[in-house]
This record gives sequence, C-alpha cells and structure tokens, in this order.
Amino acid sequence: MFISHLYKEKDCVFSVEVFPPKKITSKEKLYHSLGEMAKLNPDFISVTYGAGGTNGGMSTCEIAQYIQTQLKIIALAHLTCVGADSQTIQQKLSELHQAGIHNILALRGDANPQLAFSKEFAHASDLANEILKQGGFCIAGACYPEGHPEAVNLAEDIDNLKYKRQAEVSPLITQLFFDNLHFYRFLNLMRKKGISIPVSAGIMPIVNTNQIERTIRLSSASLPQKFTKMIARWQNDEQSLFEAGIAYAVEQIRDLIESGADGIHLYAMNNPIVAEKVYDGIKDLL
Repeated sequence: MFISHLYKEKDCVFSVEVFPPKKITSKEKLYHSLGEMAKLNPDFISVTYGAGGTNGGMSTCEIAQYIQTQLKIIALAHLTCVGADSQTIQQKLSELHQAGIHNILALRGDANPQLAFSKEFAHASDLANEILKQGGFCIAGACYPEGHPEAVNLAEDIDNLKYKRQAEVSPLITQLFFDNLHFYRFLNLMRKKGISIPVSAGIMPIVNTNQIERTIRLSSASLPQKFTKMIARWQNDEQSLFEAGIAYAVEQIRDLIESGADGIHLYAMNNPIVAEKVYDGIKDLL
C-alpha cells in the first residue's frame, strides 16, 4: 500500500522512525525494539538510510523488508542521492522493488566535504523525478518548518517545494522542531502558495543530555524559552529530564493533532520505551 493513501483515509497518520544500527551485532536489539513499537499500531515505520554491507551494520532495505514481512506494517525506506550516479540509484530502486518496498522518502542527504555533490542529483527533487520515471513507488519528501539551512529564507524554501510537487511527492515529513508556531506558519505559507500536499509533523522527544547538543546542531531547530527552561532545570537529573522530555513532546503532539495536523512522525531514536510513553499520551486523539 502507498502511504499517500493513508492520508486520504485517516484524519491523522501516526508513524515512527528508526535507524539502522552501525554494528550487525545490534540486529536482535533493533528487531526487539521494532516488535515493541509494532504493538503501538503505527500506520507506517520509516527507516533512515544505511548501506550496510562490508563495513558492518544493516541496510535500510533489510530492515524495511523485515518490518513488512514479519511485522505486517508498511515500511518507508529513506534513499539519499548525495554523491550518487544514475546507475547507483537504479540499483537501489531495483533492490527495494524486489524486496517489496514501494514507499521511498527521497532525500538529498547531508553535505559531506569528502564527497562531491552528484551532477545528476543535486537536489532531492532530482531523485524524486528519477523514482517517478522508474514507476511503482510512492515518493515522500522532507520539508523544513524553519527553512532549509542552505536556503536564503523560508519563502524561497517553500517556493522550491513546487519541484517536489511536480515530481508527485506526497506526503511531506518535516524536520524536527520544538515550537509549533513554526510549523503553523510554514503550513500557512505553503497553503497560500497552493501547495496542498499532506504534511506529517516530525517530533523528537529530548530525553537525555546526550541528545541535546548533537540534535540541535544537526537539525538547526530553534529553541523556545519553555524548552530551554526545561533543559536547564533537569539536565543534571536523568530521570526527571526523561519524564519532562516525554511530557514536552506529548504536549506538542496533542496541540498539533487538535489543530488538524495531517500526521505525526515520531523520531523515537530506536527507543521503544520513548515511543510507548509518547503514544500513551496521545492515543486518545488518534
């Protein structure tokens, strides 16, 4: 089933994201976590990009196939194109298709100073067009409520969504954010531009100090005062920070659902306890 159909059938689509472990020895741990998350009945589970292979770890395709065949849940496989050529992309698409994976999140991927940008796939929309040309896939895309870090401004970034729309991308999933006002502003500006693609709000509960610096640096998300006060108050109390982080995410998500969000995409960092506690706080609205 294409995940785009879910957004036509449900008021709010609930999904969870996992990432491939770097070590193959973590395989059973991941599968256990997935089994626990499956009990929450997410509409789909997305798997971030990982090649696996000779360097160890697991591939996105392997995990996505497990999700669909063993857990009977739709899988959304991430695919990046930074530094890729057409032959590489075709191989990846063939691998996913043969594994029965028909939903792809088309991403450019993070810039890497050791890896030249692809001349064929400079943008995620170029990858989306290649997937569209191949056929047989539902293409999801990413968006940034506060604007892509490389965009001149938010307005320009929203204008560029037209290229994803032309490639029949649907739905969009946002980068994480901690202030719902950014999401509402983004959605309002997007709709004014006539872009009606469904959007799932990406939410990451911050439940330990190790997440804070790295997560903020990689996401470029701004921090509202309420969030920084929470961190300042509980950063030296591990259990209290965990509980406060869950409560903050639940409050965010409840407000989003009650305000009519098309979907909630939970960045649970492979932690089934986090996923379960957040789900318990929002399930009455789903």
